[in-house]
Order: sequence, then structure tokens, then C-alpha cells
Amino acid sequence: MMIPLPVREGLQASKKLMQMVCLLTVMSVSAIFILSQIQSASAQTQPISPTVPSESQLPDSLNPSQNSLDLPTRPEQVRLQQAQPITLQQAIALAQRNNRELQVVRQTLQRSQAALRQAQAARLPTLSGEAEFSREQNASDKLDDLDDGEESSPETPLGGTLEVGYDIFTFGRRSGRIGAAQEQVRFDQLEVERLNEQTRLDVTNTYYDLQEADEQVRISQAAVNNAQKSLQDAIALEEGGIVAQFDIVRARVQLGNAEQELIDAQSQQDIARRRLVELLSLSETVDVSAADPVRQAGEWELSLEESIVLAYKNRVELQQQLAQRRIAEQQRRVALAEARPQISLFANYQVLDDLSDEFDLQDGYAAGARLRWNFFDGGAARFAAAQERNNRAIAETRFAQTRNQIRFQVEQAYKNLQANARSIQTAAAALQQAQLGLETARVRFQGGVGTQLDVISAENDLTRAQVNQLNAILNYNRALATLQRAVSNLPSRNSSALQTNSK
Repeated sequence: MMIPLPVREGLQASKKLMQMVCLLTVMSVSAIFILSQIQSASAQTQPISPTVPSESQLPDSLNPSQNSLDLPTRPEQVRLQQAQPITLQQAIALAQRNNRELQVVRQTLQRSQAALRQAQAARLPTLSGEAEFSREQNASDKLDDLDDGEESSPETPLGGTLEVGYDIFTFGRRSGRIGAAQEQVRFDQLEVERLNEQTRLDVTNTYYDLQEADEQVRISQAAVNNAQKSLQDAIALEEGGIVAQFDIVRARVQLGNAEQELIDAQSQQDIARRRLVELLSLSETVDVSAADPVRQAGEWELSLEESIVLAYKNRVELQQQLAQRRIAEQQRRVALAEARPQISLFANYQVLDDLSDEFDLQDGYAAGARLRWNFFDGGAARFAAAQERNNRAIAETRFAQTRNQIRFQVEQAYKNLQANARSIQTAAAALQQAQLGLETARVRFQGGVGTQLDVISAENDLTRAQVNQLNAILNYNRALATLQRAVSNLPSRNSSALQTNSK
């Protein structure tokens, strides 16, 4: 049985099409497999994403919403619950997990790591493929057919190309970009560490502010109690004819002033709690209170000179400026490479067939090298390199500036620590005398020997002594935390650092 010519041509064209598709598919899969193996081997050396520091066991109710774009729309969604007591270490752990600025710098680090992988991709060859199918019969051919008295059939070309390319020599452009990307990753890693330590200091100071507000409420409440007792004593003595009505008026004024100070202290306590919640990025309905008592945090055993040297060794801000200097140097190499020769290799394989004829598909190949040299760019590369030289000089100047700032921070914190250590002893002795003075003044007043003014003065002296002791302890703790931050010597590393520097 004879197969009609159109059907036979269609079958032949379909066979050719399947052959070409299979050939291109096999070549593409093979090339992709080889490149994927190379890329997998290269990816093993890439930096990993940062991990969030471990934290103490905390209630899930403290955690904020997982949706960063969540916006409450009802009052009950922002109504505060009962305050949850947390320790300082718990507050630091919450900040390391939830603080928004820390999250941003970690995400920035991940972005830099992706940029590094993008730059390292230039070490691998590129693979591209192209296929084209069309059906053509142009007007010129039809006019020629009319002149010849014949009718030609439309052409149906099918072709494809698979090409592999590789930049074999870039005169420092590729290595410069990879080097700059690596230094940017290093810079962002240091920024995560810097902000982590700064957040620890901020949380510590905010926690101490809350402790101070709590103690101010306690002191103000004690002042109110003392004023109430003095008023009761004055009323009892006035009934006995020992004191005048003026003493009762004075006692009422003292009580009113103490109650007003208590109201102000309670307001500052509420503000301090909300400030800590905001810094920790907690849930909308969470309120916190300080669980740790006010006490001296610890001691600093290093000398001033040892502290300064330790700060120079540990502070990441100095390393960041060195990283910026190296970034500028790598960027200068990239800029100069734009005006220098670039050599690349290429190889491609082509297949072509006309589905409208009876011949099989034909293939071919090409391989060679390309040289690109931008002989004149108007000085753009030279001036770009000059900018990077200035960036390197700026980083060096900022290194010196940062070094001076670090020394001053260490000296300031060290002097404040010593001064507040002496103040703690003085304030403790003054508090004992103030308590004894109030007891004596009250006994004298009840016995009709002393005056109401003596009692009021003694009460004010006691309140002032309590506040002075509170300030001395908390200022000492703040100075200690600032000194630890100034040398980047976190509490978890304190003991080892002290031992290392004492050897």
C-alpha cells in the first residue's frame, strides 16, 4: 500500500523533530549535571547562616506574633495582662531572640552571603541553549516562482544551539568581586556581634532603669507611711495639748508631698516597664516586671591598662574598619580591571534541519577564544579606582578615630566604676545614720522634747539616704556593664578573660 506523499513528508518531519529534541535534551541534561556537581562542591565552602543564641525557658505568651505585618484592630488585642516577672538574663535572652534591629542585621548577613555566592558563580562556566522553529515563505520567492512558472513549497527550518562559555582571564575583576563579597560577609558578621553586645548593654541598662523605678516606688511608699505615722503622732499630741495645730498642718503637707511623689514614681515605673517591653519586642499584651533584687553585680579585677589592651583586642568595631579597608582595595582591583584585557573561551554545538525537505538534520560546532579590551573609557576606570583609594584612606582614619573612642569609653567606665564602688560604702553608712536619726527624732517628738520639724527633716534625710544608696548600687552596675561592653567582654566570658589576662 502506497503512503500518500503529504503523509510521508509529515511522518519524516516528525521523525526529524523527535531526533533533534532528543539530542538537545540529552546534551542539556548532561551539561547541567556536570555544572551542578561543580557548584555543589563549591557550595560546601560557603558560610552558614547565623544561629540565634540559646535562651532560658520562658512562657510562650511573651513571644510576639510570627507575622511581622500583624496590626491589631480591636482594643482587647492590645489590652495588657498582669505583669510577668523576668530576670535580667531572661530579658537578655528575649532580646537576642526578638529584637528587631538584631533580626535586621542577621537578615543583612544572609543577604551578603547570597551576594557572595553570586560572585563565586563567576568561577563556573555558563551554559546556554537556544532553539528556533519557523515556517517561512517570503514574497520575493513567490515573485520568482511566478517568473519561472513554478510554485515552491514553504520552508520549515528547525535549529538549535548549545553553548558553553568560561571567562579564563579577567585581570583581577572576578577575584576582586569575590574578595569584596567575602569581606562584606565578614563585616556583616562583625556587625551582628557588635549589635548583639550593644543590645545586651541596652537591655541591661533598661532593666536597671526598671529596678530603679521599682525601688523609687518602694521608697516613696515608705515615705508615705512615715508621713502618715508622723501625722498620727501629731494628732495624738495635739489632743494632749503638747503640740500646736500648726504641727498637724505641717504633717498633712508632708503627707501630701509624699503621696504626690509616690504617684510620680508609679508613673515612671509604668513607663520603664513599657520601655523594656518595646526593647525586647514582646507580644502586644505583655507587661513585665523586674524579678532580680537590687544588689551589686560583681567586681572588675583588671587594671585600667589591662582593660584598654583587652578592648583593643576584642572590639569588633576595629575589625570592621579593617574589613572596610579590604573591601575598598578589592573594589579598586575591580575598577582597574574594566580597562584591561578580558579573555574567555567558548564552545557550541548546532543542529539545523528543514522539515519540508527529505534530507536528515545536519550538525556543526564552533570553539575558540574571545579577547575584549576597552582601550579608552574616558578615564572612568582610573577615577573609579581613585575613589576606592580614598575609601581605603577613610577606613584607616576611622580606625584611628574608633581606637581613640574605645580608649575613652574604657577609661570613663573604669573611673565611674571606682567612684561608685566608694559611693556604695558611703551611702550604706549614711543610711544607717539616717534610720537612727529618724527613730531618735520621733521618740523626742513623742516625748514632747523635739519638734515636728525635726521629724520631717529626719524623714527627708532617710529618703535621701535610701535614694543615694539605690543610685550608688545601680550606677555601679551600669558602670560595670558599660566597662564589659567597652572591652567586649560578656559575662559568660568574664572568668576566662580575667584568668587569661592575669597570667
